[in-house]
This record gives sequence, structure tokens and C-alpha cells, in this order.
Amino acid sequence: MATPDTDVRRVTAAAAAAVRDTPSPGQAARAGRAALAELPGFTTGDALASAVLTAAAPDRMAVYDRRAHTALRALGIALTDRPGRCSRYITTIDHLLAHAPAPARTWTPRDMDSALHSPPQPAEPNGTHT
Repeated sequence: MATPDTDVRRVTAAAAAAVRDTPSPGQAARAGRAALAELPGFTTGDALASAVLTAAAPDRMAVYDRRAHTALRALGIALTDRPGRCSRYITTIDHLLAHAPAPARTWTPRDMDSALHSPPQPAEPNGTHT
């Protein structure tokens, strides 16, 4: 609340432009995340930053949080906590989407993160999933 509104608008506009206009989604996430780092509350952690970036470009970005991290780990995909995790996460989501079977191949990154946040459904008696 101590940051002037004009500063918040300037920084979030730069972050939104970065995630919309940078060609590679991974590079876009890196640029958007770097822009947000100017604001208090965005210097560490990726959950809030990824939510803001996803709001700016839901067709290109995805929300990262502990549930997504846990789901990726369950798939055998490790994301370290070292700097650049937001960019690595988006790159991972892009890779998953590029190699997904139909119909998931048509999903957006936001669709994929929603799937990661959803707990797996138990199998039906016939072995299919709901």
C-alpha cells in the first residue's frame, strides 16, 4: 500500500507487455517475472507473480504454486528452487503441451496448470478415469 499507484501500473504494464510480446513463452515468463521484482512482495517466490502474469496472458502463462510443483514431481519432473523457476515452469508446461496426446494438445498453459491443480480422480470399476 506504500507503493504509488503510478509505480504499480508502470511495473505491471511492463510485465504484461513482456508476457504478451516476447516470442518464447519461457523468455516471456522470465521478462515478466523480472519486471514484477521491482514491486514489494515480488522479490521472492513465484506463486503470486505467476498468477499476475497468467492474468495478463492466460493463453501463454500458467499459475505456479506448491500444488503444481507437487504434481510435476509426481510426474517425475523436478523444478529446483533456484532463480528462474518461473521461466523453467512455463518452459516445462510448453513441453508437456507439445508432447501431450489429443485432446490435451489443444490446451492452453492455463488449462494445463488447472489440470495440475486438480487431484487425480479414482478409476471406475472398469479401469477408466472420470
